[in-house]
Amino acid sequence: MTELSDPFLALSARTGRFSFGTPRAFTLAADGERLLFLRSTGSQDPVERLWLLDLTTRQEHLAADPTVLLPGRTGELAALPVLERRLRERVRLWAPGIGSFAATPDCATAVFALDGRLFRADTATGECAELPAAGPVFDPRPSADGSRTAYVADGVLHVTGLDGPLSPPDGALWGVAEFAAAEELGRHRGHWWSPDGSAVLAARVDEADLPLRHFADPTRPELPAESFAYPQAGGPNADVQLWVLALDGRRTALDWDAERYPYVCAAGWEGDGEILLTVADRLQQAVLLLSADPATGKTVELSRTTDEFWVDDLPGTPARLDGGGLLTSADTPDGRARAIALDGRILTGERLQVRRVVGRLRGRLLIETTDGDPADQHVHLLDPADGTLQRLTEGPGVHSALAAADTLLLVSATPDGVQRRILREESEFTLPDLAEPLPYRVVPQLARVTELGLPTSVVYPRGHLSRQRLPVLLDVYGGPGAQAISADPRRWQLRQWWADQGFAVVTTDNRGTPFVSPAFAKAVFRRFSQVALDDQVAALHALAERHPDLDLDRVAVRGWSYGGYFAALAVLRRPDVFHAASAGAPPTDFRHYDTAYTERYLGLPQDNPDGYQADCLIPDAPRLTRPLLLIHGLADDNVHPSHTLLLSQALHEAGRPHSVLPLPGVSHLTAGGAHERIVSAELAFLQGALS
Repeated sequence: MTELSDPFLALSARTGRFSFGTPRAFTLAADGERLLFLRSTGSQDPVERLWLLDLTTRQEHLAADPTVLLPGRTGELAALPVLERRLRERVRLWAPGIGSFAATPDCATAVFALDGRLFRADTATGECAELPAAGPVFDPRPSADGSRTAYVADGVLHVTGLDGPLSPPDGALWGVAEFAAAEELGRHRGHWWSPDGSAVLAARVDEADLPLRHFADPTRPELPAESFAYPQAGGPNADVQLWVLALDGRRTALDWDAERYPYVCAAGWEGDGEILLTVADRLQQAVLLLSADPATGKTVELSRTTDEFWVDDLPGTPARLDGGGLLTSADTPDGRARAIALDGRILTGERLQVRRVVGRLRGRLLIETTDGDPADQHVHLLDPADGTLQRLTEGPGVHSALAAADTLLLVSATPDGVQRRILREESEFTLPDLAEPLPYRVVPQLARVTELGLPTSVVYPRGHLSRQRLPVLLDVYGGPGAQAISADPRRWQLRQWWADQGFAVVTTDNRGTPFVSPAFAKAVFRRFSQVALDDQVAALHALAERHPDLDLDRVAVRGWSYGGYFAALAVLRRPDVFHAASAGAPPTDFRHYDTAYTERYLGLPQDNPDGYQADCLIPDAPRLTRPLLLIHGLADDNVHPSHTLLLSQALHEAGRPHSVLPLPGVSHLTAGGAHERIVSAELAFLQGALS
């Protein structure tokens, strides 16, 4: 593949967007003595290996190296089993080495798959062995003592050492997370060992009623099209059941009202005699925590969280604490803050937006929050008895945590870079990071604007002199569940590059985006487009009053996924404000997007036809008067390329000139340098459109 001519884009492509060599996928041993993680050997090495760090001696060693286990392997996604390839797309992971692993609680044993082959590592010695498997292996997981491994092959659940499969080969998928769970609900696994290793809790996923989506590579016409089941808004979902599969052959189905609560958001064993599962109704306005008896399958409701709009996922909740108390998410009565409650009593007030309950540390809850500026994330210890808070992190940045026993891992992404500190007893040390240093130290000009307090930023070219008027590039996402204005320095590298190409780069988090307040996030209930468009235009005008160098006669907009939707929306409906757009992978008609995401915000299409029609871009095609570039990967199984092609077809039939960049073999993830080549094409298009 030809090297990119731009130095920044070329370096970004070679270093995996400055991620190669970064430690990730941390697993702490239950006693806090050892840490497993993945990392490549350097900033231009994409192959991730498994490492063990002894937290007492502070010595790390290589526990598994895929280049040794399978010499000559390419690590290409095409070599992976279909289930693993799709899961990696769901979690936005591209790593040609060990993409994921699972370990025993003591971290002594880890298992993983390479190109569909099953491996087990003795992490202390670094000795690895390939285990015989029934077929291409997906999502292997060891029992607590490491003696057996459960894995999925061809949609059937197997356990090493057993004669025959653990689940019946009945045409359903066993032991996997269905599309809706993995893409939208935060559940990426479908099987869980019992603590004593005598049984596996497994999801049974029947996709027979779902429509099929097809993909073909037009550059390889000799190959057949690939297809997969897709839950389209308003249509059927996968039928998901949970079964306890004992190694001795007994099978017990868990019994809950799955017709009313079809989504399994989380599941796991609380002990050998109890399973906890979290289920939600189709519109996600009610979330239940259930206790299940693995012997009988009977379930009992422990807690219920409801919301007239939707219940936002708060990772780590609902949960039962050691003393039996039930931890749930809750909004403060004024709607200003997302809080947590213990047995219905709110523990955090309007000052904090709780983002995640990490776990327990020294008898207190470890939580991640927004404490003031929504661009920041901090780590607190919360005493559930009296609500006392202790903040563990300082300064602007995005801080996250992991804990086991008395060991705490703090990951801090601040303007000075990213640091991973391990704190235990009275000692502290930093985990080595081999990634390429970030090229830019970006100082965005942040502000909250309009009466809504919209978070915004402006990034100028380095060395910019005031009174030099600049074309504006609105770099946007704007959709639910994702925040663009963040203190993480990795978020600003590409924006600084765009600025250095001669733009004032503006970014705004409109209503509907998270972490400002529940009321702010839920303002898009039953209608996406108008709120986002109104807020982005209002913020742009407010910023122009503060920044006279913004030339509002030359405004371009770019985005990907929901951001691509907004970019196309902007030039179609507000050509008086936006003069050119690059729209990447846009969901142009949400009636063709997935159930769990779309229905959470817009409801069912049959119940809200006006809202779906108002958010659809296809009828706007005759209104196009501005340059528009549509970009789509033809292997995108999240936003199917038909979204872009339907809009392009409508534009063509309306006689509206536009540009389309189809990308064979490229998925929603845009891995392997595709992202940088897309950006290069966008730059050429937008510079020409605004000249």
